[in-house]
Amino acid sequence: MTKLEKKLGYTFRDKSLLQMALTHSSYANETRNGTVQCNERLEFLGDSILGMTVAKYLYHHRPNMPEGKMTKLRAELVCEQSLVQIAEKLDLGEHLYLGKGESLGGGRNRPSILADAVEAIFAAILLDAGMEQVEKIILQLLGESLEENHPTAAQDHKTALQELTQKKNGQNVTYHLLDATGPDHQKTFSVEVKLGDETVGHGVGKSKKEAEQAAAAAALRRLGA
Repeated sequence: MTKLEKKLGYTFRDKSLLQMALTHSSYANETRNGTVQCNERLEFLGDSILGMTVAKYLYHHRPNMPEGKMTKLRAELVCEQSLVQIAEKLDLGEHLYLGKGESLGGGRNRPSILADAVEAIFAAILLDAGMEQVEKIILQLLGESLEENHPTAAQDHKTALQELTQKKNGQNVTYHLLDATGPDHQKTFSVEVKLGDETVGHGVGKSKKEAEQAAAAAALRRLGA
């Protein structure tokens, strides 16, 4: 966990909190004595912490931004795709405690598992050090995504991508559903976007629409927009 703490920029006083944040329910369910706690309760708390931190930042740093745009930008910053990007920065997948089946089934790269673990880590930091510390870590990890001119801040990535491609080369933009996993009430969608025959972005989301927006945002970053 020392390697992960270095990437986080924070050293836990109570290491058990970090261990719990990294523990998926599949691992907890496989323990015989039932004393291992999974990260689901921490994830619940972390989700609220993340939303509050981003809302507070936008309120203070975007004094002229209307409420509607702040709402959309906050949704982009706290979505699964944004959390997966944070997880990738931290190489979080290699640190997770997963059950054997989940691990063999690709759980270390599963977007929903990575996103939940990131939120659980935020809650663990809150419990270990307080709100000021966790806010600092969250804003550091979000980094350039907080900038108003970053693609994440766009109100409609799909429209922005369509307008960009029409200006540059007029190629057709198409979206293709790659996968839809999970139960009906909690599906995760994976989408790719193509310019002509070339794949220029991938995205995941809790709906097909959200995944398409994430894929368009990834394409905009790749195209330097």
